[in-house]
Formats: sequence, C-alpha cells, structure tokens
Amino acid sequence: MEQKTKSGIDEIHILWSSEGMSCDGDSVSVTAATLPPLENILLGLVPGLPKVHLHNKVLSMQTGDDFMAPFHAAARGEQGPYVFVVEGAIPNEEIHDEGYFTSMGNDPETGEPITLSSWIDRLAPKALAVVAAGTCATYGGIHAMAGNATGSMGLADYLGWDFRSAAGIPIVNVPGCPVQPDNFMETLLWLLYQVAGEAPMIPLDDKLRPTWLFGKTVHEGCDRAAYYEQGDFAHDYNSPKCQVKIGCWGPVVNCNVTKRGWMDGVGGCPNVGGICIGCTMPGFPDKMMPFMDEPPGASLSSLLTSKAYGPMIRRLRGLTNTTINEEPKWRHRGPRLTSGYNPRHGGDTGKGGSGGKP
Repeated sequence: MEQKTKSGIDEIHILWSSEGMSCDGDSVSVTAATLPPLENILLGLVPGLPKVHLHNKVLSMQTGDDFMAPFHAAARGEQGPYVFVVEGAIPNEEIHDEGYFTSMGNDPETGEPITLSSWIDRLAPKALAVVAAGTCATYGGIHAMAGNATGSMGLADYLGWDFRSAAGIPIVNVPGCPVQPDNFMETLLWLLYQVAGEAPMIPLDDKLRPTWLFGKTVHEGCDRAAYYEQGDFAHDYNSPKCQVKIGCWGPVVNCNVTKRGWMDGVGGCPNVGGICIGCTMPGFPDKMMPFMDEPPGASLSSLLTSKAYGPMIRRLRGLTNTTINEEPKWRHRGPRLTSGYNPRHGGDTGKGGSGGKP
C-alpha cells in the first residue's frame, strides 16, 4: 500500500554498491536484522515510510543489465530519490597508469568497466543520503592496513569529511566488521524517516557515527565488567572473567555490541568468549595489532583496579580512545601511494614512485 509522507517523497530507492574492497559480509549481516527486519521495510510494513526499492547484488533477483539499470538511471539524474550505500573500502585509482582495482558494470557506450570511484563521483552528490556500511567502507579497514598496494581508504577519506548529500546530510558511517545488523537497519530507518520528513537530522559524532549507537564503549556494556573492577582477570579463553589481559580492547572501543548482542539480542564478541579487537574503530586494524597481546594500560589496570583506579585510568583510557579514533595517515586520495607497500618482485607502484614510500 502506497504511503504518503510529509516530504512528498512516496517512493525511494536504495542503491547499494558492494564493489569496494570487501567480502560482502555487511550485505549478508543485514539479513539477520530484527529491529527492524529488512523485509519489513521492503514490504511496506513500517508506518510512515515511502515505498522502498533495494538494489543490492547479493540480495537482488536481477542480474546483468537489468540490475545495473537503476544505477545508470541515477547517474543520469532519472532515477528519482535514492539513498546511496557503499560497502567495502575505496581503492585509490589515481596511483596507477593503467587498469583498475575494482569496478561495477560496464559503460554502455564504450563497454569499458566503470570503477567504484567513478560510481561514487556520479551517485553520491545526487543522493538524499550517503551511507558507509561496515568498517571497510567507513574507515578503510583490513584493506587499508599498512603495506597495502591499493591505497584503500574509507568513503569520507574519498569524498571529504565535510561532504553533504543533496539533502544536506553528512556521510553516515556505520562501522563493524561486519556491521552489526540492527545498528545498520536502525540507522537506515532513521534516514528513511528523515527524508520522509518524519525525523530530525540524524545525530552523528565527529567520526560520522550515529551517536546513540557508538557513544559508549564495549566495556561499559560488557557482562564481564564487574570482574575488571575487582581486578579479576582471565588468563586463558576458557575463563568467564575479564579478558583485558588476554587482548581485549573493550575499555577504549566505541561499540554497543555487548549491550545489543549480535542477532536478536544474543551474542556479541566478549559476551560469548571472544576478545574485542576494535573492529569498529578508525584505527583498525593497525593500531590494535598484534591481536591477543595485552592492550596498552592492561597491566597498569590490573595493579590499580582495587586502589587508585578512578580518575587516572579514565584519563589513560581517554588518551588511548583518542588515538585509535584516528585513521592512519596513508588513507587519502592523490597520485601517491604512501601505505609503505614495497613490491617484492620489482616494478613500479605507479605514479607515486617506487615502493610507495614518501
């Protein structure tokens, strides 16, 4: 049933590209959402929303030219209102003289592949909202770690952190490796209500994350937090106690998975015996490695938890949180690869010169 909205937008498309440096895990993860389920939005079961059409290659029944048609129409300005979702890190196509790193579809006139960065250039400025789904799209993630050969970066690194959509909305980052399904669907729901005229501007922090989802740390919602306060730490992965000394970054990582769980309120890394490796953070993975080693301050925490804990530890955590909330400096646009990549078999890395070294 068609629903009228305050904004006058009665039909909207979600153009979802998962052609970035990605495993499509975010698309798969979103199918597990329950608050709301993706199918409820697509079937028009959520009151007050326009009719929603999803174009995602993992979830679509269409293939080939039929699947690509809405993307080409949107690039020509003929598709109508849409939200543009990007999954996967954006490789830097400026650092080579020929070829490409990733593409989606072919140019109807030339038959040549269209790179992801070209799609972003064509679609992002016309979109009502632009969403980065998952850590690879938000901050570069695994594909943008030190020594990478592609110059990969997050969407905001590519478009600029001050980018605004056609509706004046900043890029919306929903990190996670993969994205927690309800975090993404709740964010999408807010944006759909916003473009329908039913919600105010989505509240984002300085890393463009929804504040109500990423305003607290893993530790603050962890089932094991009481053990931390008692100075009672696990020494192996079979223990139910606090895992800080065996590699958990929970005290300084912005993520709600310990409170929300993973599927239908169940799970979440430390809740089921896994350490937090900080996969929602801009500094992931470089600033969290090696995994399973004690994070900075873990030993000091164990000494002070029952004594002078309080203000000192909070300040130290604040310093670490600030550090890992920043991306490594090599995630950027431009003709030079500065990730530190050093080819083992000779050759040139492209326009940036040998070895990608500054």
